[in-house]
Amino acid sequence: MISKKLKPIYTDRKNLIRIGPNRDGGYIIDKRIIKNINYVITCGLNDDWNFEKHFLKYKKDINILAFDHTVNHKFWVKKFVKDIFHLIIFKKTSLWKIKKIFNFIDYYLFFSGNKKHLKLKITKKISKNKSTTLDKILKNKRGVLLKIDIEGDEYFVLKDIKKNVNKISCLIIEFHNLNNNIKKILSFIKKVKKLKIIHVHGNNVANLDKFSYPVGLEMTLINKKKIKLSRAKNNRVYPIKGLDFPNVKRNRDVQLKFK
Repeated sequence: MISKKLKPIYTDRKNLIRIGPNRDGGYIIDKRIIKNINYVITCGLNDDWNFEKHFLKYKKDINILAFDHTVNHKFWVKKFVKDIFHLIIFKKTSLWKIKKIFNFIDYYLFFSGNKKHLKLKITKKISKNKSTTLDKILKNKRGVLLKIDIEGDEYFVLKDIKKNVNKISCLIIEFHNLNNNIKKILSFIKKVKKLKIIHVHGNNVANLDKFSYPVGLEMTLINKKKIKLSRAKNNRVYPIKGLDFPNVKRNRDVQLKFK
């Protein structure tokens, strides 16, 4: 059961769109916020930039900044060898799997010009050529769509999000290890009053824990100063049919209940 304080406010279904794939890496936003976006800043890239690529179909004149210190030449070599090995051993082929093998080509083609990948870790302190802070990243920026999936380190950047809330038009964040951090999440939501939850989705990569929390909770928040939000009661069921999809197709999607 999820706290009712994390239940999204009502948003008209016609305004909700999915950006990214119909699997892990796709997220729901309110399409009305797109006109306010000047930057898409991604914290946590791995081998998937489909969200960023898809967003460009809605608005081309934006800057994309992706931060992930783990994605480098060694990363791509290891991934290529692993994918080829799986293809040979398990002999399971599909267009998607073949495309994933050669994903590094698309990576080098995509990240150029105003689309940049910086090999920096997002932390609480700046270390030259190794790490940076969210506060520094957001300096002198406005109209930011901030997307964060950094496998538990999101709790280290909540302070910087609160400090720079006026710069953020849309926040997409995945919270991990909910049972140990639920108080931090609730406190964060309470303090960023300008950001309102419009969508949540449970990551289904693993079963619910003994407290009925999903392994991760994907959340979209919109700055209420940027678009007019509804005050209608929200009786919507999550996941939303036709809009939400399982992160992992072989597992059943997470049915969220609020208390």
